[in-house]
Amino acid sequence: IDDFRPTAVINFAAESHVDRSIDGPGAFIQTNIVGTYNLLAHALSHWRGLDETAKAGFRFLHVSTDEVYGSLGETGAFTETTPLAPNSPYSSSKAGADLLARAYYHTFGLPVVTTRCSNNYGPYQFPEKLIPLMILNIVEEKPLPVYGDGKNVRDWLFVLDHCEAVLAVLQKGRPGETYNIGGNSEFQNIDIVNLLCDLLDAKLNRKSSSRRLITYVKDRPGHDRRYAIDAAKIQRELGWRPKYEFEQAIEETVDWYH
Repeated sequence: IDDFRPTAVINFAAESHVDRSIDGPGAFIQTNIVGTYNLLAHALSHWRGLDETAKAGFRFLHVSTDEVYGSLGETGAFTETTPLAPNSPYSSSKAGADLLARAYYHTFGLPVVTTRCSNNYGPYQFPEKLIPLMILNIVEEKPLPVYGDGKNVRDWLFVLDHCEAVLAVLQKGRPGETYNIGGNSEFQNIDIVNLLCDLLDAKLNRKSSSRRLITYVKDRPGHDRRYAIDAAKIQRELGWRPKYEFEQAIEETVDWYH
Protein backbone atom coordinates (compact mmCIF):
# COMPACT_ATOMS: atom_id res chain seq x y z
CA ILE A 1 0.00 0.00 0.00
CA ASP A 2 2.82 2.41 0.82
CA ASP A 3 4.67 1.56 -2.40
CA PHE A 4 1.76 1.57 -4.86
CA ARG A 5 -0.54 4.24 -3.36
CA PRO A 6 -3.74 2.56 -4.55
CA THR A 7 -7.03 4.33 -5.28
CA ALA A 8 -8.87 1.25 -4.03
CA VAL A 9 -8.33 -1.97 -2.09
CA ILE A 10 -10.46 -5.02 -2.97
CA ASN A 11 -10.24 -7.77 -0.38
CA PHE A 12 -10.87 -11.07 -2.17
CA ALA A 13 -8.47 -12.90 0.15
CA ALA A 14 -10.06 -15.71 2.17
CA GLU A 15 -9.81 -19.23 3.39
CA SER A 16 -13.08 -20.43 1.90
CA HIS A 17 -13.50 -24.22 2.07
CA VAL A 18 -16.04 -25.18 4.72
CA ASP A 19 -14.68 -28.71 5.19
CA ARG A 20 -11.21 -27.41 6.00
CA SER A 21 -12.67 -24.84 8.41
CA ILE A 22 -14.19 -27.71 10.39
CA ASP A 23 -10.90 -29.61 10.48
CA GLY A 24 -8.75 -26.55 11.25
CA PRO A 25 -10.56 -23.32 12.21
CA GLY A 26 -7.37 -21.48 13.20
CA ALA A 27 -6.25 -20.68 9.66
CA PHE A 28 -9.67 -19.21 8.91
CA ILE A 29 -9.50 -16.92 11.93
CA GLN A 30 -6.01 -15.75 10.93
CA THR A 31 -6.73 -15.12 7.24
CA ASN A 32 -10.33 -13.98 7.31
CA ILE A 33 -10.45 -11.95 10.52
CA VAL A 34 -6.85 -10.96 11.36
CA GLY A 35 -5.99 -10.60 7.67
CA THR A 36 -8.98 -8.33 7.06
CA TYR A 37 -8.05 -6.28 10.12
CA ASN A 38 -4.51 -5.81 8.79
CA LEU A 39 -5.81 -4.64 5.41
CA LEU A 40 -8.33 -2.28 7.02
CA ALA A 41 -5.73 -0.80 9.36
CA HIS A 42 -3.21 -0.14 6.59
CA ALA A 43 -5.89 1.14 4.21
CA LEU A 44 -7.09 3.56 6.89
CA SER A 45 -3.58 4.89 7.45
CA HIS A 46 -3.14 5.33 3.68
CA TRP A 47 -6.56 6.98 3.28
CA ARG A 48 -5.91 9.48 6.06
CA GLY A 49 -2.81 10.69 4.20
CA LEU A 50 -4.67 11.47 0.96
CA ASP A 51 -5.89 14.90 -0.13
CA GLU A 52 -9.62 15.53 0.03
CA THR A 53 -10.31 14.69 -3.62
CA ALA A 54 -8.41 11.38 -3.40
CA LYS A 55 -10.09 10.61 -0.08
CA ALA A 56 -13.52 11.02 -1.63
CA GLY A 57 -12.65 8.67 -4.48
CA PHE A 58 -10.99 5.94 -2.42
CA ARG A 59 -12.83 2.65 -1.74
CA PHE A 60 -12.19 -0.41 0.40
CA LEU A 61 -14.29 -3.19 -1.12
CA HIS A 62 -14.72 -6.19 1.13
CA VAL A 63 -15.80 -9.35 -0.73
CA SER A 64 -17.89 -11.62 1.48
CA THR A 65 -20.30 -14.53 1.07
CA ASP A 66 -24.00 -15.37 1.38
CA GLU A 67 -22.99 -18.01 3.95
CA VAL A 68 -22.83 -15.34 6.67
CA TYR A 69 -26.65 -15.31 6.63
CA GLY A 70 -26.92 -18.97 7.67
CA SER A 71 -29.49 -21.40 6.29
CA LEU A 72 -32.87 -20.81 4.63
CA GLY A 73 -35.99 -22.95 4.58
CA GLU A 74 -37.66 -24.00 1.36
CA THR A 75 -38.80 -20.48 0.51
CA GLY A 76 -37.48 -16.94 0.77
CA ALA A 77 -34.15 -15.31 -0.06
CA PHE A 78 -31.38 -13.42 1.71
CA THR A 79 -31.55 -9.63 1.52
CA GLU A 80 -28.90 -7.21 2.72
CA THR A 81 -30.85 -6.73 5.97
CA THR A 82 -31.11 -10.45 6.79
CA PRO A 83 -29.51 -10.97 10.23
CA LEU A 84 -26.12 -12.68 10.24
CA ALA A 85 -26.39 -16.26 11.51
CA PRO A 86 -23.28 -18.15 10.36
CA ASN A 87 -23.12 -21.87 11.11
CA SER A 88 -19.55 -22.95 10.24
CA PRO A 89 -16.11 -21.71 11.30
CA TYR A 90 -15.67 -20.46 7.71
CA SER A 91 -18.87 -18.42 7.58
CA SER A 92 -18.34 -17.20 11.15
CA SER A 93 -14.88 -15.92 10.26
CA LYS A 94 -16.31 -14.13 7.22
CA ALA A 95 -19.09 -12.60 9.34
CA GLY A 96 -16.45 -11.39 11.78
CA ALA A 97 -14.58 -9.76 8.90
CA ASP A 98 -17.81 -8.15 7.67
CA LEU A 99 -18.39 -6.62 11.09
CA LEU A 100 -14.84 -5.28 11.23
CA ALA A 101 -15.29 -3.70 7.81
CA ARG A 102 -18.57 -2.16 8.98
CA ALA A 103 -16.87 -0.80 12.12
CA TYR A 104 -14.07 0.85 10.11
CA TYR A 105 -16.71 2.71 8.13
CA HIS A 106 -18.84 3.79 11.08
CA THR A 107 -15.99 4.50 13.53
CA PHE A 108 -13.25 5.91 11.29
CA GLY A 109 -15.10 6.97 8.14
CA LEU A 110 -13.11 4.67 5.86
CA PRO A 111 -15.22 4.36 2.66
CA VAL A 112 -15.96 0.64 2.92
CA VAL A 113 -18.38 -1.24 0.67
CA THR A 114 -19.25 -4.93 1.21
CA THR A 115 -20.46 -7.52 -1.30
CA ARG A 116 -21.99 -10.90 -0.47
CA CYS A 117 -22.11 -13.38 -3.33
CA SER A 118 -23.49 -16.85 -3.89
CA ASN A 119 -21.48 -19.94 -4.95
CA ASN A 120 -19.05 -19.16 -7.76
CA TYR A 121 -18.09 -21.54 -10.57
CA GLY A 122 -15.96 -21.31 -13.69
CA PRO A 123 -12.43 -21.86 -15.03
CA TYR A 124 -9.40 -21.94 -12.70
CA GLN A 125 -11.38 -22.84 -9.56
CA PHE A 126 -9.44 -24.97 -7.09
CA PRO A 127 -10.60 -28.60 -7.32
CA GLU A 128 -11.67 -28.90 -3.68
CA LYS A 129 -14.88 -27.08 -4.70
CA LEU A 130 -17.93 -29.07 -5.81
CA ILE A 131 -18.05 -28.43 -9.57
CA PRO A 132 -14.35 -28.82 -10.46
CA LEU A 133 -14.03 -31.80 -8.09
CA MET A 134 -16.93 -33.59 -9.75
CA ILE A 135 -15.72 -32.79 -13.28
CA LEU A 136 -12.24 -34.15 -12.61
CA ASN A 137 -13.56 -37.23 -10.80
CA ILE A 138 -15.97 -38.01 -13.63
CA VAL A 139 -13.18 -37.72 -16.20
CA GLU A 140 -10.99 -40.06 -14.12
CA GLU A 141 -13.94 -42.34 -13.24
CA LYS A 142 -13.42 -41.85 -9.52
CA PRO A 143 -16.23 -41.89 -6.90
CA LEU A 144 -18.40 -38.78 -6.74
CA PRO A 145 -18.96 -38.06 -3.03
CA VAL A 146 -22.29 -36.35 -2.31
CA TYR A 147 -23.12 -35.21 1.22
CA GLY A 148 -26.29 -36.48 2.92
CA ASP A 149 -29.24 -36.80 0.57
CA GLY A 150 -27.75 -34.39 -1.98
CA LYS A 151 -30.71 -32.03 -1.72
CA ASN A 152 -28.88 -29.03 -0.25
CA VAL A 153 -29.65 -26.04 -2.48
CA ARG A 154 -27.19 -23.39 -3.68
CA ASP A 155 -27.46 -20.40 -5.99
CA TRP A 156 -24.72 -20.55 -8.64
CA LEU A 157 -22.94 -17.46 -10.00
CA PHE A 158 -20.55 -17.58 -12.97
CA VAL A 159 -17.20 -16.06 -12.04
CA LEU A 160 -17.20 -13.46 -14.84
CA ASP A 161 -20.61 -12.21 -13.70
CA HIS A 162 -19.17 -11.88 -10.21
CA CYS A 163 -16.21 -9.88 -11.55
CA GLU A 164 -18.56 -7.50 -13.36
CA ALA A 165 -20.59 -7.04 -10.18
CA VAL A 166 -17.47 -6.28 -8.13
CA LEU A 167 -16.43 -3.64 -10.69
CA ALA A 168 -19.92 -2.10 -10.61
CA VAL A 169 -19.83 -1.86 -6.81
CA LEU A 170 -16.29 -0.45 -6.87
CA GLN A 171 -17.24 2.25 -9.36
CA LYS A 172 -20.78 3.12 -8.24
CA GLY A 173 -21.46 1.54 -4.82
CA ARG A 174 -22.21 3.79 -1.86
CA PRO A 175 -19.79 3.70 1.11
CA GLY A 176 -21.25 1.94 4.12
CA GLU A 177 -23.57 -0.19 1.98
CA THR A 178 -23.75 -3.95 1.37
CA TYR A 179 -24.74 -5.46 -1.99
CA ASN A 180 -25.91 -9.05 -2.50
CA ILE A 181 -24.75 -10.70 -5.74
CA GLY A 182 -26.58 -13.78 -7.04
CA GLY A 183 -26.84 -15.80 -10.23
CA ASN A 184 -30.57 -16.59 -10.21
CA SER A 185 -29.60 -20.26 -10.61
CA GLU A 186 -30.75 -22.40 -7.69
CA PHE A 187 -30.00 -26.13 -7.89
CA GLN A 188 -29.81 -29.05 -5.52
CA ASN A 189 -26.29 -30.44 -5.26
CA ILE A 190 -27.39 -33.80 -6.65
CA ASP A 191 -28.88 -32.07 -9.71
CA ILE A 192 -25.53 -30.39 -10.37
CA VAL A 193 -23.70 -33.73 -10.11
CA ASN A 194 -26.19 -35.47 -12.41
CA LEU A 195 -25.92 -32.67 -14.96
CA LEU A 196 -22.11 -32.85 -14.96
CA CYS A 197 -22.27 -36.64 -15.42
CA ASP A 198 -24.57 -36.30 -18.41
CA LEU A 199 -22.57 -33.48 -20.04
CA LEU A 200 -19.28 -35.32 -19.73
CA ASP A 201 -20.71 -38.67 -20.79
CA ALA A 202 -21.83 -37.02 -24.04
CA LYS A 203 -18.50 -35.28 -24.57
CA LEU A 204 -16.47 -38.43 -23.77
CA ASN A 205 -18.77 -40.80 -25.67
CA ARG A 206 -19.25 -42.96 -22.59
CA LYS A 207 -21.45 -46.03 -22.99
CA SER A 208 -22.39 -46.38 -19.30
CA SER A 209 -23.65 -43.45 -17.24
CA SER A 210 -21.19 -41.78 -14.89
CA ARG A 211 -24.06 -41.44 -12.43
CA ARG A 212 -23.03 -44.93 -11.29
CA LEU A 213 -20.03 -43.24 -9.62
CA ILE A 214 -22.22 -41.19 -7.23
CA THR A 215 -21.53 -42.16 -3.63
CA TYR A 216 -23.60 -40.72 -0.81
CA VAL A 217 -21.43 -39.95 2.21
CA LYS A 218 -22.11 -38.82 5.79
CA ASP A 219 -23.36 -35.26 5.82
CA ARG A 220 -21.05 -32.45 6.79
CA PRO A 221 -21.56 -31.11 10.37
CA GLY A 222 -23.79 -28.04 10.38
CA HIS A 223 -24.43 -28.30 6.63
CA ASP A 224 -26.69 -25.37 5.64
CA ARG A 225 -29.75 -26.62 3.77
CA ARG A 226 -30.43 -23.81 1.35
CA TYR A 227 -29.02 -20.47 0.21
CA ALA A 228 -30.83 -18.03 -2.08
CA ILE A 229 -29.91 -14.45 -2.94
CA ASP A 230 -32.20 -11.48 -3.48
CA ALA A 231 -30.03 -9.28 -5.72
CA ALA A 232 -32.68 -6.61 -6.34
CA LYS A 233 -30.63 -3.87 -4.65
CA ILE A 234 -27.57 -4.13 -6.92
CA GLN A 235 -29.84 -4.40 -9.96
CA ARG A 236 -31.88 -1.38 -8.91
CA GLU A 237 -29.07 0.90 -7.73
CA LEU A 238 -26.13 -0.08 -9.94
CA GLY A 239 -27.77 -1.66 -12.98
CA TRP A 240 -25.95 -4.99 -12.64
CA ARG A 241 -27.55 -8.32 -13.44
CA PRO A 242 -25.99 -11.66 -14.45
CA LYS A 243 -25.32 -12.04 -18.19
CA TYR A 244 -24.49 -15.75 -18.33
CA GLU A 245 -27.17 -18.42 -18.45
CA PHE A 246 -26.23 -21.34 -16.22
CA GLU A 247 -26.60 -23.95 -18.98
CA GLN A 248 -24.17 -22.07 -21.25
CA ALA A 249 -21.63 -21.19 -18.58
CA ILE A 250 -21.53 -24.66 -17.00
CA GLU A 251 -20.78 -26.20 -20.39
CA GLU A 252 -17.95 -23.69 -20.94
CA THR A 253 -16.64 -24.60 -17.48
CA VAL A 254 -16.76 -28.33 -18.24
CA ASP A 255 -14.90 -27.77 -21.51
CA TRP A 256 -12.16 -25.80 -19.75
CA TYR A 257 -11.51 -28.54 -17.17
CA HIS A 258 -11.65 -31.62 -19.34
